[in-house]
Amino acid sequence: MLYEFARPLLFALDAEAAHELTFRSLERAGRLGLTRLMQPHVADDPVTAMGLRFRNPVGLAAGLDKNGAHVDALGDLGFGFLELGTVTPRPQPGNPQPRMFRLPPARALINRLGFNNLGLDQFVANVAHSQRFRGRGGILGLNLGKNADTPNERAADDYCLGMRGVYPLLANATGYITINISSPNTKNLRALQGKSELADLLSTLRDERRRLADKHGYRVPMALKISPDLDNEDIPRIADALVAHDFDAVIATNATLSRDAVHGLDHAEQTGGLSGAPLRERSTEVVRRLAGHLRGALPIIGVGGIDSEEAARERIEAGATLIQLYTGLIYQGPALVANVRRSLLKRGR
Repeated sequence: MLYEFARPLLFALDAEAAHELTFRSLERAGRLGLTRLMQPHVADDPVTAMGLRFRNPVGLAAGLDKNGAHVDALGDLGFGFLELGTVTPRPQPGNPQPRMFRLPPARALINRLGFNNLGLDQFVANVAHSQRFRGRGGILGLNLGKNADTPNERAADDYCLGMRGVYPLLANATGYITINISSPNTKNLRALQGKSELADLLSTLRDERRRLADKHGYRVPMALKISPDLDNEDIPRIADALVAHDFDAVIATNATLSRDAVHGLDHAEQTGGLSGAPLRERSTEVVRRLAGHLRGALPIIGVGGIDSEEAARERIEAGATLIQLYTGLIYQGPALVANVRRSLLKRGR
């Protein structure tokens, strides 16, 4: 209810400025203990995936808290898991502003942020400092990318650096690592989804994870986040590669470069990834194709255009084990978390 009054004020601001203001307010409320009063009264709905126990299947997608600076306040909104990042080894400013645009008639967002973040060291310090959400059994996903000036031939080096940095944060089955090669806002990043490029990268990451597991004495699950703009014939190829290289999950999908669903709307011509309601149909189709090919070999995390209870149920019915929210939160507010949880609990998923 409160968000209905706040949204017109936020939407009067530049989208990125509104994002920063929202987080400052949320963090201030968290420090005062007010966010804990916002926790929805919804029964737990446990799900086991990747060898981890999720209190409920509704998570936050990567991109909202890039620096892992607001874990406990976000956790108070009722999520079963939070995916943080994308973080790169070195800090980088991302693309020039303005770089985020709302398309309200389509309940959509275009962003070309470009992995703007404070770097791995600050990310690790922030996540290590947050304790309340994990203390309640919340799961963290730590989403890794490469720096924009790192050539694709050296991309594996950046991902391995990220893995080494975040691995100690995920002891005692408290989370997973996501490899992001599907953002449309880092030049040529999606080329890493190509057949030979992907095989080489996954092989290196599998070997690095084995070394880290031997060193630390525990195995952290790994997921790969893929693009909705893949050709349909590429989907089973990627699924098979993930199984062959001992990955634990696939996240479908990132934002799209397509503008078919928003043609003619203000800002539709802006470059960047389109997220929100126009992505729903394609993301669901990718989940359905993955599920049909994998046949339970890997869990699927569904994300993209989930802004209602119906959209959430649709994604679960298509084959997703877990789901994530992002743009839907901007349009519907934090009540979306509780509404989706209640709907999935009522339907028994």
